[in-house]
Amino acid sequence: MQLTSNVTDTALVLEGGGMRGAFTAGVVTTLIHAGIFFDYVAGISAGTSNLVNYLSRAPVRARMCFVDFAANRNLGSWWTWVQGKGLFNAHYIYEETWVADGPLPFDFEAFRANPASYRIGAFDAAAGETIYWSEDDVHEAADLMRRVRASSSIPLMMPPVTIDGRMYVDGALGLGGGIPLPVAQRDGHTKFLVVMTRERSYVKPRYRSAALYKARFLNHPAIAEGILARPGNYNATREELLELERQGRACLVFPDSMTVTNHTSDVPALQACYDAALAQSARELPRWREFLGV
Repeated sequence: MQLTSNVTDTALVLEGGGMRGAFTAGVVTTLIHAGIFFDYVAGISAGTSNLVNYLSRAPVRARMCFVDFAANRNLGSWWTWVQGKGLFNAHYIYEETWVADGPLPFDFEAFRANPASYRIGAFDAAAGETIYWSEDDVHEAADLMRRVRASSSIPLMMPPVTIDGRMYVDGALGLGGGIPLPVAQRDGHTKFLVVMTRERSYVKPRYRSAALYKARFLNHPAIAEGILARPGNYNATREELLELERQGRACLVFPDSMTVTNHTSDVPALQACYDAALAQSARELPRWREFLGV
């Protein structure tokens, strides 16, 4: 099996947002069904789960990850958090569910057959730097899913992840504030289709508990610094995207409304978010096609 791409001059950029990724899941489902296939995709945090589903062309799995799976009793709870596994049971979610007989089977061969290049962003907890993994770093499904987990490991809610002797947490703490625009620009892209998980009017507020974060991460000060810098990074990236939109170089997909949070586990609410994304995507698809020329 060999897949092909038909969008070669535009980067697909996927914001994070935890379970708000149900909206992105509806968008990538629409892109797959519409036959719109990018040759470059960048994701951070929940955006990386949507990235792997998009590139493996698995619309059913995209919905399952952010809707059906919320009913799984192993998803996580305060009890798993107390046990050190995370409010979201991270090892189970990212490193156990994707096998053939698991609740979220993943077709790694289809993923690997896609010629698109991709970037998965995470935050180095010691160096305080954003790093991006690509297809060059992934040799088997376990490599991929561990990096997706690292990118998605929200401090306090999930434990950090060690890869090749380095400790990583959620990529949203670094460049872009959770929107992986900087890496797409670094890689030479000048046109972008960006899927956001907050409304167009959203501005991220500053954190008020600076001293508490610094105390909590006394042994890992870069994590505290990353958390506290995130609102500024996020808002600056958002403003840059709006300017790119005005210049005609970005097509931005904002949810008309966002009715779930990053940790919502109510299946009907997530289904409603996903359905709203499908309906909005159907309306906006002609605009996307015009921007992309497909």
